[in-house]
Amino acid sequence: MTSTQQTLSSAFFDRLSEQNTRYQYRLPSRNEVGKFVEEMMRFLFPITQDCSRSATNLPDAYTNLQQRLLCLLEPLNGNLETNHAAVTEQFMEQLPDIYENLLLDAQAISDNDPASIGIEEVIAVYPGFYAIAVYRLAHAMVDLDVPLLPRMLTEYAHGLTGIDIHPKASIGKSFFIDHGTGVVIGETTEIGNNVKVYQGVTLGALSVSKSLAETKRHPTIEDNVVIYANATILGGKTVIGNDSIIGGNAWVTASVQPYSQVYHQSEVKIRQTVF
Repeated sequence: MTSTQQTLSSAFFDRLSEQNTRYQYRLPSRNEVGKFVEEMMRFLFPITQDCSRSATNLPDAYTNLQQRLLCLLEPLNGNLETNHAAVTEQFMEQLPDIYENLLLDAQAISDNDPASIGIEEVIAVYPGFYAIAVYRLAHAMVDLDVPLLPRMLTEYAHGLTGIDIHPKASIGKSFFIDHGTGVVIGETTEIGNNVKVYQGVTLGALSVSKSLAETKRHPTIEDNVVIYANATILGGKTVIGNDSIIGGNAWVTASVQPYSQVYHQSEVKIRQTVF
């Protein structure tokens, strides 16, 4: 290495060191977050097993998950309301309720998708169910005031499924995402029970101004609403009333009364080409 390279390297290392001291949070690695998610899914739904992995009894798997979560939370210990051991215990206590809600989600997907051959298929291979499962785990951490880690979980699922659900969104029971690619559900979205969402749907904000960070920017979707592919619903004051249907490609920025049907109409012309 030349003296010039050494000087440049030294300056760069100093810059890295200086910047690293300014970070407010220390975080676990993405790799460790992924391991936690996969281990949690195997624990909750052991119908899926790796060929090279021997079965582990449930109490041992539970203990392993506790230890892995402790490890994930340890870098954030100084930013938690209580210590990471207490947060881990409180999170693990919520697993029974999370599990029951996920079974409702899986059943809703199986019941409403004609292509599904059963709940096992939904749990094992459906990206919509996977994204919902990781969201529900992450949302439980949000409720415990865990910073940043919940977003790391949902972004891990986003990378695998193409479904982007913010962990702070509020989602009711029996949620159904079909196909899923391109679905975006923003931070302050509120979704009721028995809602169905198809690929490409955006539940977003009318404005992305940073000054609106503490306001409700995303829509409210009431019970039993169906939102078809590529529909876009925007705005914190936008409420889609219960039992409504939002058709594919619709653009909605105002509230819709219950039992409404909203459709996007486009003109399709067919012209015969003469050679």
